[in-house]
Amino acid sequence: MTVRRARNGDVEAIVHLAALKRDQYATYNPTFHRPATDAREKHAPFITRLVDSDEVVSYVEDDGGEIRGFLFGTLIDPPPVYDPGGTTCVVDDFMVDEPNAWESVGRSLLDRAVQEARVRGAVQVVVVCGPQDTPKRTMLTSAGCTVVTEWFAKPL
Repeated sequence: MTVRRARNGDVEAIVHLAALKRDQYATYNPTFHRPATDAREKHAPFITRLVDSDEVVSYVEDDGGEIRGFLFGTLIDPPPVYDPGGTTCVVDDFMVDEPNAWESVGRSLLDRAVQEARVRGAVQVVVVCGPQDTPKRTMLTSAGCTVVTEWFAKPL
């Protein structure tokens, strides 16, 4: 298995894995995470833009031509009320193909993204993770991450 930069030929596999993540998160919160009927079709151009952007940290785990996971991180400046000492790499899109692959595939992707973010001047990486996404949370904790905040949603 190899962690490498994502490329346009990976978009279909990334969109498939992202759909699995949406389906998983919809079981946790059906209103907030309800996938749109045409979510895959809408997501493909967005993923293509991320892959093509020099401003985005984008990696896949390639296992002999099979994409086992992906990660996208965006470097942002902190809000003016905080001074962490540099930029932050926000990882919102991050998925692996099987829950038990977070410790191997997920950790490899995270380690590579952290390395790249550091090279680009980031002082921290913030990873979005649902509160019930236990395998991902376990990996993040074992990687030295701490919970910063959690979102709360109430259907009306």
